Amino acid sequence: MTRSYHSPRRAQDAADTRRDILRAAVELFSAKGYARVTVADIAKQAKVAPQTVYSSAGSKSEILHLIVSEAIAQSDSAATTNQIRETDDLATALTLLARGTRVGNETGQQVVEVLYAALPAHEDGAKLWEQSTTSYRNALRDVAEHLHDKELLQIDVERATDVLWFCFGFGAWRTLVKECGWSWDDAERWLAQQAVTIFTH
Repeated sequence: MTRSYHSPRRAQDAADTRRDILRAAVELFSAKGYARVTVADIAKQAKVAPQTVYSSAGSKSEILHLIVSEAIAQSDSAATTNQIRETDDLATALTLLARGTRVGNETGQQVVEVLYAALPAHEDGAKLWEQSTTSYRNALRDVAEHLHDKELLQIDVERATDVLWFCFGFGAWRTLVKECGWSWDDAERWLAQQAVTIFTH
């Protein structure tokens, strides 16, 4: 009977290689645009062979999906929603939501820019966008359900989720910070204020 062999060192080396590949891809996608980057480019940047890129992280399309998935996993929306569940005050809840979504968008801004740039050129842009927004919108829906349970909403949960996405989704932060040049602090304060105004009028 052949016993399978597991090497912690080998597993760590593989994880490090994959991390280097994804980091190289983000840098290249940011600098050159998704459409202009090849797997060979990523391999060169990561200092590995192209076949290593395919075996460790997949095709260029799969690499972008991995980048987005990891950014979503690192955003830690659960911590924000847990904080919000502990309050029964609308303004406090929306202020906490502004802070939590600000942190996620600020730390992941490079990936967000890669995502926006890649959508027109990606072979399955609609699926990529759905992957990127589903968990984000689900977290906002959790907040809307909490506000509804506390009888703080004058609209239904689905409409409230849409309003929260309008106020705190990718587009809101990107418009104010990247396109208009606002500071993250100013954007956070203003978006929180606007959300409170919307939900109380």
